[in-house]
Amino acid sequence: MNKIYYLASCDTCRKIIKSLPANHNLVFHDIKQDPITEVELDEMYKLSGSYEALFSKKAQLYKSMDLKNKALTEADFKKYILEHYTFISRPVFIIDGKIYIGNSQQNILQVMKALEEK
Repeated sequence: MNKIYYLASCDTCRKIIKSLPANHNLVFHDIKQDPITEVELDEMYKLSGSYEALFSKKAQLYKSMDLKNKALTEADFKKYILEHYTFISRPVFIIDGKIYIGNSQQNILQVMKALEEK
């Protein structure tokens, strides 16, 4: 099942979703309305190889909690992502068993290419 984990209130996520091909066949998962489960996060971890890769250091909570001055472990990254949706780098796409994390232009181009190959 191909899926996008996103935040409905995020302008960048909305812009990316609008640009998806019409026949994308993705299941949408709003992480604020329906928080990521540990099982889902573990699936993302298996595909990405680390919780840190899934973690957003741009989150305002990251700055306000002064996490940048702490030596965070993989267990810490997992814990914070499960505690609050803002800590996951978004959007996260899972397409044909591959994961695409974040909104960089290069990442979104890879997502579009993967969706067009369907």
